[in-house]
Amino acid sequence: MCTRFVYSGEDIITGFNFDINLDDWEHKVLKKDDRFFIGIKQPDNEYHSYHGINKNGNVGTLLYVHGNEAGMYNHEYGCITVSDLTEKFIKNELSFEDATRIAKTKKITYAPDATMQAMLSDINGNALIIEPGIGYRVEHQKYSLITNYSVLNPESTREFINPGDGRYERAKQMLESSSADFSVDDAFSILKSVREKGLWATRVSFVYSVKQQKAYYALDSNFGRIYDYNFFS
Repeated sequence: MCTRFVYSGEDIITGFNFDINLDDWEHKVLKKDDRFFIGIKQPDNEYHSYHGINKNGNVGTLLYVHGNEAGMYNHEYGCITVSDLTEKFIKNELSFEDATRIAKTKKITYAPDATMQAMLSDINGNALIIEPGIGYRVEHQKYSLITNYSVLNPESTREFINPGDGRYERAKQMLESSSADFSVDDAFSILKSVREKGLWATRVSFVYSVKQQKAYYALDSNFGRIYDYNFFS
């Protein structure tokens, strides 16, 4: 479970709730000179940056989705996994234009061990939504929003919506009613409203402000204690 959005107003604001089962994945918040990210421990014993921000203001996130056969992993030439693409974007090895070109020209698949979809965004509020086996879409509008179900082909994942899961609808309503002065605090209000509890609880919530060049984050839904990381301090 996760929720991700980018809002284009007087500032470009990104928000992300990282919801995860601690029995399945080990994670930690990592801050480096070039990246702020939620590191996910992989079999190589490294913490990979599949959800994070680089110092140029590009933000990449992966969200769990129920898989489809057309997006399943394969190692054929010309294919790239959505996880590799997202991490390269966060590491600034790919620009937004590079990622869009790859989405147009290559087959993007799930990783071998997880079915995920992605949202990549840049400092101008452009958003690239990638759903392996379904397609991609580039958006530049008031806001872009994604949760754990398909936005490109909603019918393909409608049967998997958990009873009572209205995160997408709640976030959409709040984003729709927001004005040009949408702020970091406003973003956290949305993340608080769609936080998850239980086994797949919200473990990290982060917000990034392009104007401030700063990431803000809360741990375990403790929105009364906000930490920050300034890339250029």
